[in-house]
Amino acid sequence: MKWSVHELFKRQDKGLLINENIELNELVNSHSDLRGLSPIHVEGKADISSSKVTFHLTISGVMTLPCARTLVDVEYPFTIQTVETFLLKPSDYDENDENTHSVQGDTVDLMPVIRELVLLEVPLQVFSDHAAPQEGNNWKLISEEEQKNKIDPRLAGLAKFFEQDDNRS
Repeated sequence: MKWSVHELFKRQDKGLLINENIELNELVNSHSDLRGLSPIHVEGKADISSSKVTFHLTISGVMTLPCARTLVDVEYPFTIQTVETFLLKPSDYDENDENTHSVQGDTVDLMPVIRELVLLEVPLQVFSDHAAPQEGNNWKLISEEEQKNKIDPRLAGLAKFFEQDDNRS
């Protein structure tokens, strides 16, 4: 995913087609929520002119993340559509656009851009499709209806007081 500017100029008439699978295992080690990452599929094309290279990319893969409720592994598929432009002559264009990059040295490297896009795709929370546990050690999940009908044991004596009062009337 790295090309020299000279190599890109040679392909200027034909363009450049991209269809690769890449491993980004270092992201799993650097991000605390990522438990796993499938090989990332990068597909697209590059339009090459004398002053810039524009990549039209589709990046897809599957992240393994912890469920926000149960901490079980959840597979989270993602697909990113992006257009990234590398300026070969930076003085000609405005670099304020977040999808515009300067060429560092004599090479165009897509890997830092792909890493950043994948990290930005990590959601804040994911939830497992499997049901969460309904009870555990000294706790049980109850419905709202059960909660309404339940009398607080601290107030049980007060409920008996009103029952006695009703029976006297």
